[in-house]
Amino acid sequence: MKINMAHLRERATGGGWINFAVFDAKSTSGDNDELLSQLTAKARASGLMIDQSALAYSSGGRLRFHGTPKLVDYLVKSWRPIWTHTIDY
Repeated sequence: MKINMAHLRERATGGGWINFAVFDAKSTSGDNDELLSQLTAKARASGLMIDQSALAYSSGGRLRFHGTPKLVDYLVKSWRPIWTHTIDY
């Protein structure tokens, strides 16, 4: 199965850069932590630098995020999916 993902680089609030990934996925078993861990490992194994990661999915008609708390805080403010890659899962 192919999963959409965004691999982005943004300035960190403390200076420097943060490389992050957002995956268009939600666990069917309810274990979003495990799914995020597996997808992040797979993306890193493909050569992508990832400091933080999150899942993005629709629930109740709203876009929801699950992942690294600081990244989720950033995403909920204004981020909308712009998928840059796909990953086989």
